[in-house]
Amino acid sequence: MSESSPDDADPLADEDLYRVLDADGRPLPDATVPDLSDDEFRDIYRDLVTTRRFDERAVSLQRQGRIGTYAPCAGQEGSAVGSTHALAGDDLISYQYREHGAVVVRDLLSEYLPYWMGHESGTEAIADGNVFPLNIGIAAHLPHAVGAAWAFDHRDEGRVVACHFGDGATSEGDFHEAMNFAGVFDTPTLFCCHNNGWAISIPESRQTASDTFAAKATAYGFDGVRVDGMDPLASYAVTRKAAERARSNGGDGEGGDAPRPTLIEFVEYRFGAHTTADDPSAYRDPDKVDPWRALDPIDRMEAFLRETGRIDDEGVEAVRTEADDVVADAIDFAESVEAEPSNMFEYAYAELSPEVRRQRDELLAAVEEHGEEAFLREE
Repeated sequence: MSESSPDDADPLADEDLYRVLDADGRPLPDATVPDLSDDEFRDIYRDLVTTRRFDERAVSLQRQGRIGTYAPCAGQEGSAVGSTHALAGDDLISYQYREHGAVVVRDLLSEYLPYWMGHESGTEAIADGNVFPLNIGIAAHLPHAVGAAWAFDHRDEGRVVACHFGDGATSEGDFHEAMNFAGVFDTPTLFCCHNNGWAISIPESRQTASDTFAAKATAYGFDGVRVDGMDPLASYAVTRKAAERARSNGGDGEGGDAPRPTLIEFVEYRFGAHTTADDPSAYRDPDKVDPWRALDPIDRMEAFLRETGRIDDEGVEAVRTEADDVVADAIDFAESVEAEPSNMFEYAYAELSPEVRRQRDELLAAVEEHGEEAFLREE
């Protein structure tokens, strides 16, 4: 475990958590830098930059009325991108709603953006890339993630599930039920708790009396670890180790460790609002955000790459240009998807109830009579 020196500009300086990079992107003296190739380090940086660019454009699209309510991720890219790079391509990601970096790493951005424009095809597409569709109900996806992991174990598939959720989810019964089941049955599950200090407007201090969220794992018989979630390399290293433990072939403990789940507490901060429908100035001091900006995961990763000779000005500019192009292409694709009104009725029930069927038929009849243009908002 690595700790940085006390530093007023570093809000995590005195925290007991795993870190690789200091606030300036330099490896800490006792830290172990992950054994990655130069291209792999640059890929992490590229995905961080692309995620931030997507986030900026998505907020802008929402303000223009071109997508619905959106959950910004600025500040939290390091944990989502770093942890996803640590997984195998067929490992399953159970997604909350802010880990857009996981979708970027899996190269699903174009397919994903239609979701935020109201098209169910967006969640179907990311499922094809081993990312469970978004979950808006807090903690409701955790039991499903554990069930999927249990199935992988029964089939000896060697796959793990990384289940993402916010600190507010730890107050829900689903969290505790999922943790208990995972601990009892040794499911290959990584519980990825994103502690960004706030569950919407509820501060961490009112969310739990535990010293840390990671400590909650002890009650269920497995390990919890705290990591600097704004450090992409630390997020990678901790997730990689947890994934290896989860997919261990030791089984009964003979010839290796028994496979075990892990609770990972990513300590981080969201720079902006909880969603585009939120006003964070109503519950937190804007001046308290500035120290966290000194830990910006993109700045730290770029500084590390520059210091180690893995990137220069030309390389940085190339990454930014690529990110702009990737996001622009995703927006063009999403806006080319045509709405099908009947789709909103297709997936709620195996068989439509009489009342829902009546509503569907009434809507489709109105569209047929008046034309789709009558139902479109004037720009």
